[in-house]
Amino acid sequence: MKSVTFLLFLLLLVRAAHGQTGTDGATAADWPHYGGTQLSWRYSALDQINSLNIKQLAPAWVFQTGDYSENLQATPIVVDGVMYIITPRAWVFALNAGTGQVLWQYKYPQPRPGRSGSQATFTENRGVAVGDGKVLFGTNDNYMVALDRKTGREAWKVSVDDPKQCGCNITSAPLVVKDKVIVGGSGGDGAHRGYLTAFYMKTGRLAWRFYVIPGPGEKGHETWKGNSWKFGGGAPWMTGSYDPELNLVYWGTGNAAGNFFDGDRVEGSKSSDRGVNLYTASVVSLDADTGKLRWHYQEIPDDLWDFDSAYEVVLLDRMVKGRMRKLLVHMNKSGLTFVLDRVTGEFVGVFSVPEVQTWISGVTETGKLVGRREPRLGETRNFCPSAAGAKSWNSMAYSPRTGFIYVPANELCDDITANSREPQEGRFYTNGSYSIKLPPNRTTYSHLDAWDPLTGKRAWSYPYKYVLLASVLATAGDLVFTGNPEGEFFALDARTGTRMWSFQTGAGNRGSSISYSVKDRQFIATSTGWQQSIIGSQTAMVFPDQTWRAGSTLIAFALPNGPK
Repeated sequence: MKSVTFLLFLLLLVRAAHGQTGTDGATAADWPHYGGTQLSWRYSALDQINSLNIKQLAPAWVFQTGDYSENLQATPIVVDGVMYIITPRAWVFALNAGTGQVLWQYKYPQPRPGRSGSQATFTENRGVAVGDGKVLFGTNDNYMVALDRKTGREAWKVSVDDPKQCGCNITSAPLVVKDKVIVGGSGGDGAHRGYLTAFYMKTGRLAWRFYVIPGPGEKGHETWKGNSWKFGGGAPWMTGSYDPELNLVYWGTGNAAGNFFDGDRVEGSKSSDRGVNLYTASVVSLDADTGKLRWHYQEIPDDLWDFDSAYEVVLLDRMVKGRMRKLLVHMNKSGLTFVLDRVTGEFVGVFSVPEVQTWISGVTETGKLVGRREPRLGETRNFCPSAAGAKSWNSMAYSPRTGFIYVPANELCDDITANSREPQEGRFYTNGSYSIKLPPNRTTYSHLDAWDPLTGKRAWSYPYKYVLLASVLATAGDLVFTGNPEGEFFALDARTGTRMWSFQTGAGNRGSSISYSVKDRQFIATSTGWQQSIIGSQTAMVFPDQTWRAGSTLIAFALPNGPK
């Protein structure tokens, strides 16, 4: 008995050394959530494909969606051997994950265009969620839809808000939490009050709603000047995470609106301490059952650069100064990456990913911004990184084997010109304009990095000459996968950054890759197709000699001889 106890103790020590104590964020045969699991590691425990045999990896099947409106950006979901994928116009397909055969398809009716100047005119969709026997997704005209997982028939459909009034839509994948599905909406750059909404999966009935910007009588309302809270933006427009042990949901929130001028929303002499325009540019922790705020951490008080914090929240357990702690790692658009205690919201550490940054002179050991350079009315000023983000919405990955997070970073800058126009509900409300510029004296403008989140040290960096806008996948085969706009889908050694393999997909890579298995055969699947709107078109302007190809294709790779 003592020997068994001792072996268990040794196992816990090994797991602790690799950050694996507690709830596991690795996927296995399935890829059930947008981030792989609810902890958002984007890491697969499958190792059939590894650094020794990666050169044998080849396409196993290919699927063309036929929707080329904004190409293919979504993360596929795999449950019980069935893959679910959604296109920007909300065409949903169920495929045999082993062969690519279509099992059913559903096409959402094309919505009427949103009013001019609203975000409801965008056509994007980054993924579905699966739960309670349903496939769940948001739409461009701001509905939540549930389909029967076996047949593709519509189970329910509910309106989240009036897009003609709020100017909002849903572009992110929902998050399934227990008996609910939670979704954020766009509107961080609009005169709109951002929120998260939870629905009961069985019926579609409203469970709760959390407004990012507190109303009258709520804590934090005093951080907004006058009626600016009504149009303050802050939309949590990406997908959050969930810790089932704590029953807490974690979400990043968007920038304050208007983006580049704060005269309408900040009272008098502003403070650079945390607590300006709450709860924008923050990480919030909510009770999963009620949506009540447990704690918040504002990363960028009085955000004036469109450096919102809406990106993914990676949950991991690691040893800190001899004590195992439940942590979260979160990077915002500026490239500042915060490590917080996810039980309390306590600050643990921070580091900066971009190699070129001019908007601050630094950040203190307690996370406070130092030497802020801000836009000025009627003046064009240059800032690095760009409002497009040191990282865009494409997700990082975390490997418990190496302890590294893998981050795709872009080195771009902005010329920002601020103005002071009045808000119009549901319309764009940036209070300024920006144009992307390349930083001087560089020949490469992006890099894929491995970072130790506890030390804030970069272990290796893989440079790339243009931009990297596809998500990252890490696997137990000690491989890291991503793609570039030239069409290459490639793998690096997770420990060294050495390039191990590549495949020309025929279209730019903007979406996300996953790993799963069917009948003990491991697959790596990626969506391809270069996004033309917003960031895609802006980056094309700074690289005018490039014509990155559109497309809407899903490619699944495997070893040619299957399982050994």
